[in-house]
Amino acid sequence: MKQPVRYILFTLLACSLSVAAGAADPATGTQPQKPSLLSPAQQILPTETPKKPEDTSAQQTLRLGHVDLIRISNESETGKAGKLQLAELQKKLQGQIETKRKQLDKQKSAIEAKLSTLTAQQREAKGKDFQKKVEEFQKFGQKAEKELQERQEEFSNSLFKAIEQASSEYGKANGLALVVVKRELLYLGSGVDAQDVTDGVIKLIDKK
Repeated sequence: MKQPVRYILFTLLACSLSVAAGAADPATGTQPQKPSLLSPAQQILPTETPKKPEDTSAQQTLRLGHVDLIRISNESETGKAGKLQLAELQKKLQGQIETKRKQLDKQKSAIEAKLSTLTAQQREAKGKDFQKKVEEFQKFGQKAEKELQERQEEFSNSLFKAIEQASSEYGKANGLALVVVKRELLYLGSGVDAQDVTDGVIKLIDKK
């Protein structure tokens, strides 16, 4: 606000001076020349219209890469090895569950075959014993399911960490602003140069 105020004051002062100077010289009767409001430098140098800054937004392009997580899981050596280990663990646990199930079926059949020869107390005792084994079987199944789920989470976290590291390395080496997951790309503007870098990331993961 200081600069405009000073400018106004300067203008008023200049106008008052020009009016006072506009009177005729009583000694000579001649009209003196009105002083110019421009500074000496402004009187000599031509005024120039300030140039507008060039709009460089259209020239700037955001370069980003995107990766396909499913392809990395299916095609990378790390992904294939991890999925193979999970499949083997699942097969092993399913085999153990199936073995225990068959044992329970045999025990149930044996108890049912002897029910007619058992007393009420014996039937009650056999029933409690069989129920206990059924509960143990259920707990084993829950434990097996939990073990498989934990291994799957460990594998997913490990693979995603490898993907993050490889994506960071690839992005820095190739001058990318960012690398994102492909499924998150819903819209790309005209100023964005997006490229699929899945192959490059897979190579870096397998290299390590």
